[in-house]
Amino acid sequence: MAEPMIDPLRGVLLTDFYQLAMAQAYFDAHMEDTAVFELFVRRLPASRHFLVAAGLEQAVDYLERLRFEDEDLAYLAGLNRFSARFLDHLATVRFTGAMHALPEGTPFFADEPILRVTAPILEAQLLESRLLNIVHFQTTIASKAARCVIAARGRQLVDFGMRRAHEASAALFAARAAYLAGFDATATVAAGARFGIPLSGTLAHSFIEAHDSEQAAFRDFVHSRREATTLLVDTYDTARAVRRVIRLADELKAGAATAAGIRAVRIDSGDLAVQARDARAALDAHGYGNVQIVLSGGLDEHAIEELLSAGAPVDAFGVGTALDVSSDAPALDMAYKLEAYAGRPRRKSSPGKATWPGAKQVYRERNSSGEYLRDRVVGLDEPAEGRALLQEVVRNGRRIAALPPLASIRDSCRAELLSLPPALRELGEGGHGYPVSISDGLRALAERLDAAQDRDA
Repeated sequence: MAEPMIDPLRGVLLTDFYQLAMAQAYFDAHMEDTAVFELFVRRLPASRHFLVAAGLEQAVDYLERLRFEDEDLAYLAGLNRFSARFLDHLATVRFTGAMHALPEGTPFFADEPILRVTAPILEAQLLESRLLNIVHFQTTIASKAARCVIAARGRQLVDFGMRRAHEASAALFAARAAYLAGFDATATVAAGARFGIPLSGTLAHSFIEAHDSEQAAFRDFVHSRREATTLLVDTYDTARAVRRVIRLADELKAGAATAAGIRAVRIDSGDLAVQARDARAALDAHGYGNVQIVLSGGLDEHAIEELLSAGAPVDAFGVGTALDVSSDAPALDMAYKLEAYAGRPRRKSSPGKATWPGAKQVYRERNSSGEYLRDRVVGLDEPAEGRALLQEVVRNGRRIAALPPLASIRDSCRAELLSLPPALRELGEGGHGYPVSISDGLRALAERLDAAQDRDA
């Protein structure tokens, strides 16, 4: 008889083994009190002045679905490393606690909790690995995408990165994170189907090479489409291809053929700025100023900024590999740490990895025009100026209200990016720190806990 299949993306076994080892130890020790864990980034990468919170929708889905199915428990039993009593208990485990979180699309900074989980310690501990996995990835991609949005200065952006993403789910959720941060469309069809993201795409060089002539390839493709389309013009010679696009546009205008028309040309290689200028001049000279220019091919925010600074006449950019793997900052120093247990604050004091104890809130102050001024991290019982950022999203194991639709998150993120101080929207490294202060109360509490640890020694 075939063994049951376990879907690793479905749930609870997509974790680190030590989470289960600790869970059994908590169970055996009858440790059932409430714990507070917070998820945060210790420090920003050198190439980031801010990060963008993303992945909350999937994090909440995971909390609500948390359960050990029969096949999960059968696998764990087969390891002969867990007691039968513990496995019987796991069969009853559901998330019963609360979660507070930054709304998706909110910029944040180092040392600021972006998720707070309050639950019986076994439940809260079991969440760690998968919550980090979900939130880390989408936050990494959304933060990269936000920089591309800033660099593009209002031009359209399309996610082209599926084929270079680290497998299927990465491609899907990279498209979501990029759209959340302000991209306009994706080439990933599954992301359009699942999240309602607009789809965009043209044709590959192979389609043109398969034809005996480039002109015939353009004509066949345009005639097969039900909407105005984009033609790829750098398979052979870009200038010549643009002339062929103009010839086809003349045919369509003359009514020699019926087709939806030509929306844009895309250039994917060579000196993009020079070729874009030449293509724009040729199209304009023949009365096709409405035909847009799309650039792609190894682009990131720096290349986009350079092209626009050089005056390249471009209407849209396709961004692939650099986006979907966040090539310059592929990992964040993100952690999920215990801050309180059984009503008492807890603190890790390891050099370089110390935490601020107790459940916390982040307050953000703005100036009269809405621009960010400063953030302050405080204990829950401490007053502070500004607006509290962490909002309750889960209570008693269930979301308290529907989370915002992706389009609304995208609109909110756009407004938040415009509220960043101008220095934080620059793309260079270093020198643009944003003021995030830790309250005197948290500092004093940390000192008391450290002193108590010294006495115990």
